[in-house]
Amino acid sequence: MIVMKFGGTSVGSASRIKHVANLIHNSSSPVIAVLSAMSGTTNTLVAIAQSFYKKDKETAFRLISDLETKYISDILELYNTKKWQQATIAFIKDTMKTLRSFSNDLFTNFEEKCVVAQGELMSTQMMVNYLCEKNIAATMLPALDFMRTDKNGQPDMTQTKFLLEKLLNDKSKYSIYITQGFICRNAFGEIDNLQRGGSDYSASLIGATIKANEIQIWTDIDGVHNNDPRIVDGTTSVSQLSYEEASELAYFGAKILHPTCVRPAKQAKIPIRLKNTMQPDSEGTLINYQIDKGIVKAVAAKDNMAILRIYNSNNMSMSAFFASISQLCNNYQTTIFISSCAEASMTICIENNDNIEMIIEDILAVGNVETKRDVCIITTVGDLTPSDKQFIYNTMTAMKTVDIHMISYGGSNYSISYVIDSSKKSVAMRRLSQILF
Repeated sequence: MIVMKFGGTSVGSASRIKHVANLIHNSSSPVIAVLSAMSGTTNTLVAIAQSFYKKDKETAFRLISDLETKYISDILELYNTKKWQQATIAFIKDTMKTLRSFSNDLFTNFEEKCVVAQGELMSTQMMVNYLCEKNIAATMLPALDFMRTDKNGQPDMTQTKFLLEKLLNDKSKYSIYITQGFICRNAFGEIDNLQRGGSDYSASLIGATIKANEIQIWTDIDGVHNNDPRIVDGTTSVSQLSYEEASELAYFGAKILHPTCVRPAKQAKIPIRLKNTMQPDSEGTLINYQIDKGIVKAVAAKDNMAILRIYNSNNMSMSAFFASISQLCNNYQTTIFISSCAEASMTICIENNDNIEMIIEDILAVGNVETKRDVCIITTVGDLTPSDKQFIYNTMTAMKTVDIHMISYGGSNYSISYVIDSSKKSVAMRRLSQILF
């Protein structure tokens, strides 16, 4: 069995749903297809939730009506028969009725997650109904019936495995299963999610649970490119990455793969293949245990970052000082992507998001802080073992005309990162391609 995950763009219109249905139907192996919400839907659902928080019922209802109109239009284009048009429209109308019902009660984080979950529930029902209209034997495998997280919000693999195996046994006559990415139930049985981008994670968790032959992540480009094709001309698709290289690329900005996706597949020793929905015959990128010695694979960039240089002004021991800064960032669920320590200071690179002002305010309780915003992280990924001096020389040669604020090397043998001004990002990425590839 294989797991095929399709993102929002891949199922973003009636024509795209038809195309994906053909890909699923033409698979030579039994399939569990994991679908995201149709593109744009999750953003609309988040906006609806924000309107309910503000008690702005008028805006929420307008957004719901616009969403309903969009879906009905897609349904009329997707199905050929009145039977399936009417059945699917009835489902969508019922979903919109559910969304409107949230205006009647106190709106909390629990209700928000219920609202946001509706996107995946709609896209998967539309897919199952379309396959059934085409007389293709397919069945729903509701993620809310098997995907579980524990009290810490982490995947509960034992419970997930037990529930999923039971569902598959009950529906063993089928070879095509459709399920939702992103959504789950938590340890208290409440509707929850695996965070934004979590459909990749869902696919990897499912693949690991059932010991799939392969996990396929289908997007709108043909695998990982060796640089950003929006910035650098002449980029090429990378045919193979190790799990470690793929993790580094995802962590440091490559958009094609969610950072959490690799870990479950790696632990279960299941290959991941990144495929292009619009060019299904393209090989894409295979992710497995193979490591090509001494080869640089790709360059990635992570935008909208900030540097905080923090000085220990309270005579704390340096170990306590470093621990307090790490804990403070953890309190705001903010990742420290790069750090550097000196005798009486610590410099960190974090995302320049809504939490940064609160983080700076809290830092002032333990030290002074200097801030530099509008920076980005440029990362080169490959087999970069310390014994190979050439790659360091090559990357430094490429970066010699760019002011570098921080360098990170040695955290793994698979990447070297530079923090530079965002205005120099394009120059740096083009120079790296010229030198490395």
